[in-house]
Amino acid sequence: MTKAAETVLTLFTLSAIYFALLFGIIPTSELIQNEILPVVPWWALVSFGAYALGSLGLGVFTFKDKEDKYKELLLEIDEAKAYLSKNGVDVE
Repeated sequence: MTKAAETVLTLFTLSAIYFALLFGIIPTSELIQNEILPVVPWWALVSFGAYALGSLGLGVFTFKDKEDKYKELLLEIDEAKAYLSKNGVDVE
């Protein structure tokens, strides 16, 4: 199974369980059904955003630690500048 298929299957399963709980197909207490379940999607969205920003920030913070990737990126920038200069584009 591909990673995309696994992701879709997981999201479908979680959505099915969530809606079964929300609409009372799977019985829960009134507190959970009326006060907790309606905010679960927002909590998941905020948690995913925090994770994404954190992992992006960590990647930027530790970028200089990956010396070979840093040098490769600088080389690609120099190649792009040379190519653009050769074609008449001022990049400085």
